[in-house]
This record gives sequence, structure tokens and C-alpha cells, in this order.
Amino acid sequence: MHTGSYGLMSADGSGQSTSPVQGSQGRVPAWPVWSGPVPPLADGFADRPDTVPGLAATLVPGVTVALVPDQAPASAQDWRASTGKTQLARYFAESLWRSPGVDVLAWVVASSRASVLSGFAQAAAATGGSDTDDAESVAARFIGWLGTTARPWLVVLDDLRDPADLDGLWPSGPAGRVLITAAGPAAVPSERQVLALPVPAFSTREAMGYLSGRLGTDPDQRSGAIDLVGDLGCEPAALAQASAVIVSSGMTCRDYRQHFTQRQKRLVEAGRAEPSAAAVTWTFSAEYAEHLSPGVSIRSLVTLAAMLDGHGIPGVVFTTAAAGKYLTEDGGQPAEPQRTWNAILCLRQAGLLTVDPPGALPAVQVSPVMQAIIRAAVPGDLHDRAARAAADALLEVWPRDEPRSRLAADLRACAVSLRQAAGDVLWAEGSCHPLLVLTGQSMDNAGLTGPAVAYWRELAADSERLLEPGSLQTLSVTSHLGNALIAAGEAAEAVPAFQRVLDGRADVLGSDHPDAIAAKVWMGRALVAVGRPGDAVPVLEQALAGSELVRGADHIDTLAAREEYAAAALAAGMTAEAIRSYRHAIADRERILGGQHPGVMSAGLGLAAAYLAGGKPKDAIAQYKQVLTDREAVLGPDHPDTLHARGSLASANFAAGRMGAALQLYEETCAGYQRTIGADHPTTLACRADLARGYYAAGRLGDAITLLTDGISRAERSLPPGDPLTQRMRDALINITG
Repeated sequence: MHTGSYGLMSADGSGQSTSPVQGSQGRVPAWPVWSGPVPPLADGFADRPDTVPGLAATLVPGVTVALVPDQAPASAQDWRASTGKTQLARYFAESLWRSPGVDVLAWVVASSRASVLSGFAQAAAATGGSDTDDAESVAARFIGWLGTTARPWLVVLDDLRDPADLDGLWPSGPAGRVLITAAGPAAVPSERQVLALPVPAFSTREAMGYLSGRLGTDPDQRSGAIDLVGDLGCEPAALAQASAVIVSSGMTCRDYRQHFTQRQKRLVEAGRAEPSAAAVTWTFSAEYAEHLSPGVSIRSLVTLAAMLDGHGIPGVVFTTAAAGKYLTEDGGQPAEPQRTWNAILCLRQAGLLTVDPPGALPAVQVSPVMQAIIRAAVPGDLHDRAARAAADALLEVWPRDEPRSRLAADLRACAVSLRQAAGDVLWAEGSCHPLLVLTGQSMDNAGLTGPAVAYWRELAADSERLLEPGSLQTLSVTSHLGNALIAAGEAAEAVPAFQRVLDGRADVLGSDHPDAIAAKVWMGRALVAVGRPGDAVPVLEQALAGSELVRGADHIDTLAAREEYAAAALAAGMTAEAIRSYRHAIADRERILGGQHPGVMSAGLGLAAAYLAGGKPKDAIAQYKQVLTDREAVLGPDHPDTLHARGSLASANFAAGRMGAALQLYEETCAGYQRTIGADHPTTLACRADLARGYYAAGRLGDAITLLTDGISRAERSLPPGDPLTQRMRDALINITG
């Protein structure tokens, strides 16, 4: 049974969703909900009553259990890490789901901070929350909801590697269970109350039960099973690989054991230390896959898979033109997509990987230990060719306009794994492979602010090391880092980054080059973000003048530079100059792009804010009304940009003392946010706080108190402790009640 790598499981386990959970922002989904890339149960899976007894009795609400190997692996290539932890977690999750014992089951790949954030964001969307903000905020709200909800839930954190990846995102709550799989106790946060449950190899009885379940009832094929189990040391990975070959080939357990002992003996005689059973069985599986698929180089194919994220490689990666070209280069026949996919299915048949679901949008899953062994075993030239082919293949299938999709998340994880596995191979001829830049941009667009900053930092360091600090490639990566820092609220660090970009581009390209002008715009934006608008104004004035000279007054970059200058002037208190610049920008945009272009509306909001700051509330109200009318006509009444414009118009009326109009607009805005993103979203709560302020100013103290009391309760339930919005509402309530 499987849930489908890109889907949700229904209450009846059919794999069909029973509720409109995807895209249900602000709505209450039909419970229960299962989200995440849940791996399939292995063929012949059996419970572990001897070696891991009592998991269900131990993992009760309010408890966290970590499944870890009974022996710490010595390296990434140590098969002792593969003891069946994820399979046990999968079995427990499905058992609890079927009981039914949970309303929410979230399976989260926890191998990186980005994967954790993506998993929690998917779960938030599935439970009716909004995933339109940055991923850190969405995940934090989901964790807050878990802490207060009465609905029973289970969160599985699969393959946790670094406890820091859960900083601020530790799921807990009286109604919930947390189940972790990890390579060792060191990956589990020491400050948390986590019960570590060692998962050893099978007992002999469990191993025989598993092997019997895989082989069926043929007594001839099962001949010698007890001896084979003993020679394999009851290792789950070795038994899985051996049974796959036995089942598919028709050989007996005795035949396989004979081959196994001979190869194991040769390895020892060759001077190797006594290898684990799986270190031998995987070689048989690889040879058997070669036998099943003579038209495709299995060695090349598994090397390609070893470069990517083994938790879920989108199947389309293997059928790209880039993958086909790479497989052909290794001396095989022309690798048509179907031929390559058939080879993937042969690898599954040989027990080296899994494919789930078997139909549309399949994902290929490979053990991290298997990947590490393959990477260490292949020659350097094949390793490097596979890395470059993997980069080309990912680039070929990357969705350009869906940064929050499941496919994009899987491709990002694959790209990050590839960068780590490839080393410096993806840098050549003074630049990096385009995939490396695209991966960071995808993180930016998906709202993965923290991981994006970390990624761009590493990429900038690589560029400085492999190229030189002043190279154009390094300066380009540094500019991405600066913008990521601003998005993450770390503008103070962005200022020196942009200064380096500005100085470097001016030296190499000249101060009037379009790229140098762009650096001035970024620099000005960063200065405004750190509260230095007075310093930003001359920088942006230079950028605007340079863009007019080089690009022309009607170029889109010139229009954007003028609006950045106007915003800086407004922040610096130069309201007359801001009004003049915004008017100029709007006139140009209307003439070039049309009156209802999104850029015209955005500039209109800036002009309205400048009017309001300049003591012209009537002009501000008129401008806000125009923007609201245009956005309603173009985007609809409940679009986030329309709601923002309506809220701004409400604030302008409040500032002008027009309380009746202000209250009506605030009420309409709050209702719109509640419909679209939910009553507990921070934006909705902030709007309700503004409405409460309006009620208080209008003398409706009872309504203000009721609204603030409810808002505080919702904020305490859904926002992180100490959130400024919660404190703002508390202060307002104290001010009203005395």
C-alpha cells in the first residue's frame, strides 16, 4: 500500500483524498488529513515484536520517541544505519491512522532545514492554514497550532540529521505524538525529553518471518532459508536485497547462500575487513539488475541516482534528454526514455531502490547508505560525468513558476544533495552551473528565507575560493545573498554585501553599466531597510540618473529606480519630493503600460502614503480609492493585494477622522482576510487590532474589548511566544480597561 509521493492518504487508506485540503487556505478541511511524502511499506513487511516491542504502548499523546540504530554507524557507508527505522515509523503511522487514532498525520523529511520547512508548510496547507507567507512563519504557526489543538495528531520526522534544523520548530502538545527516525542519538536535541528506542537487526524469528513472507509457499525456493538468515546476520537491508533477487530469479535460498559465502570469502581474502552482509548483497543486486537490463548501463544509472536526494527523486529526472545523453556516453545503446525507465524498474526488482507510486508522478527512493557506497566505489571520471548530467537533468525539468509545489521542493532537495556530492565539479570556465543559481532563486521564491541565506553564503564562499572575490560570478552570487538577507530581516549584513557588489561592478564594468546601476538600487533599498533613508536618497538619485542616461527614461529599470527613490524620499521625510517622484512614475507607467497595470497600482499606493504623510488626507483617500477600484476590477475583491488596498484606505479614513467609513472598511477587510487566510492568520489578527482601535476611537468600548480579547486568545494559540502582535493587542486592551 502507498499514499503516493505527491498525494494524501484518505481515511480509508485508498490513496484518494477525502477532503479538499490542498489550496484550502482559510477553510476548515474534512478531517482526518495525512500530508507528506510517505514511503511505501516494503514487500513482506512484518512487525518487530522481538526487537522493537511496545512502540505503540510507548508513543502515547504528549510523548516523543526517536528510533535510532542499536549501534552507531562508523561512517555514511556503514550498513548498520539501515535497520528498518523508516519502515517501522511508516507501519506505526498507518496503524494509528487506521485505528483511527489521529486527525492529523504529517510525514516530514527532516534531513535539512529546508525540508523541514517545506514539510510543515505542506501540513499547514493541508489543515486549512495559509502557505502564502515566508516558510518560517507558516511553519511556526503550524507548530503553534499543534501545541494548542485538541485534535489528536502525529508528526513523523524522518531522517533527522541535525537538531539545529528544528530550532524554533519543535512540535509538541498534549494531543500529539512525535516519532523521529535518526542515524544516531546525536541527531536528537539533548534538551528535549525524547525517548530513544534502539532498532537492532531482526531476530532470527523476525528474519525468518520476513523471508517467508517474501518467498511465498514454494518449499524448494525456501530450502536453506534458516542458514541464509544466519549468514546474513539478520540484517534488514541484506535480507531485502537477497530476497528481491531470489524472488525474481527463481533461485533457492541455498543457491543464493552459496554465491554469498564465496564472494564474502573473496572480499576477506582481498584484504578487506569482514564486510557487513549488505555490503555483499548489494553487489549481487547490481549484477542482477545488469542482467535484467542489458541495454542500459546500470552502473551509470545508479551513479546518477546516488548524486540526488534519496528521499524522493522525481522520476522524470531519469527520462530527460540529459540523462539519456549521459547513459549513451557510457557505451550503452541510445537511451530512450522508456528504456531508461525500464532500467529503473529493474533496479527496483533487484532490491536497490523503490518507486512510489507506480503510476503517474513516481518518485525514486534510494537508501542514503547505498548512495554513499556507490559514490565511493565509482571511478572519478564517471562520478564527475554523473554530477554534470544530474545538474543538466534537474535544470531540464525544473518548474519555473511553482516554487512551492511538491515537485519544486523535491528538485531543490536533489540539487542541494548534488551540490554536496559533486564537490567542485559544477564549477568551470569562470562560472558555476546554472542549476546552482536556480536552486537559490527557488528557495527565495518559496519563502525559505533561512535556508536561502545559508545556501547563498555557501555558494558565495565557493565562488570566492574557486574563482576570485572580484569576479563577476562572485559579485552576482553576493547580490543574491544580499537580497536573501533583506528578505530574512538581516538588512544590516546586506549593506556591506551590496557595497562589495557596487564597488566590484564599478571597477570591472564602469559605474554607468546597467549591472552597476542595479547594485546602487539594491544598496539604496538595503539602506532604507536598516533605517538610513537619508543615506539611501543620494545613492538612489545617482542610480536613477544613470538609468535614465543608459537605459532611457521609459525603460522598466528606470521606472523601478524612480519608485525606489520615491520610497526612500518618503522614508526620509521628504514628502514633497516623494509625491513629485511618485506622480512622475505613475504618469510614465500609465503611458507605457496602461492605467490598470500592477506596477501603476503599486506606485499609486506609494503616492497615497506620501499624501498622507504630507498632511493631505483627502488626496490620500482619493488615491487609495482609485487603487482599490482598479484592484477589485483586475484581481477581484478577495485578492491579497485588494484586501491590502482596502485596509490602507481604512487607515487613511481613520487618520482623517472619518470614523464611519473607516470602521466599515476595516470590517470588510477583516471579513475578507478571514475568508481567505483564516481568523488566526497574523494579517487577520493585525487587521482586527486596527478595527478594535477604530471601535475605541468611536466610543464602542465593549466591541473593542471583545475583539481584542478574542484576538489575544487566537494569537496566543497560533503565534510563537513573545510575538510583537500579541503584545500590541495586550497593551491596547490594558489601555482600554485601565
